[in-house]
Amino acid sequence: MSDWAALAFDETVGVLSNAGDPARREPMTAYMKHHFAFLGIPAPVRDSLMKAVFKGLTKPTADDVLAFAAAMWELPEREYQYVGVGLLHRYDKLLPPSALPELERLITTKSWWDSVDELAGHPVGSIVRRHPEQRSVMDAWLVSDNMWLTRTAIIHQIHARDDTDEAWLFNACATRATDTEFFVRKAIGWALRSHAHRGPAQADAVRAFIAAHDSRLSGLSKREALKRVKH
Repeated sequence: MSDWAALAFDETVGVLSNAGDPARREPMTAYMKHHFAFLGIPAPVRDSLMKAVFKGLTKPTADDVLAFAAAMWELPEREYQYVGVGLLHRYDKLLPPSALPELERLITTKSWWDSVDELAGHPVGSIVRRHPEQRSVMDAWLVSDNMWLTRTAIIHQIHARDDTDEAWLFNACATRATDTEFFVRKAIGWALRSHAHRGPAQADAVRAFIAAHDSRLSGLSKREALKRVKH
């Protein structure tokens, strides 16, 4: 662990370990289907505490950010993973393509939608937008046996807006159209809906895609894709 990451780790644990609300722990754990333990810190309180911590530190390097996130993943309480994800998001533009293997490890470790979705949009999506040749990594993740990598690939353009590669998106959704995993079906619908909300032309393209693949797409994917899309 780098010196910056070690200092940030100590400061984070020192602050958050004393900030938990025992009354909130069980409800937060139950909301996440008992997959993770919680300290019991509401997001606004956690964010405020961490803002103060990071304000007192120098700007990290990409290696510092990755090392800190990895250290956060080693701790049992879920708030620490949220802090790690938050820093990766904050400094996503620092991260080079060589960070993708480590991000893959984080996506496939302590996996659930809360961490995976944040990692998908930022920083994975940021890296691929800045380095389009890394779309080949998304090609590989799309056909992975790990549903969280598949979900990440499908939604990695969720914040791309005008930089969205529509052809890739539609091909990805068609490739996994018959997937039976809930989180993959949901991801297809979310990715299509996000694209449709960009404008009338994109909405028409999404409707045409759904019509062309109507028999293959799940009802969940279609409902999610067309939710709040103007007809």
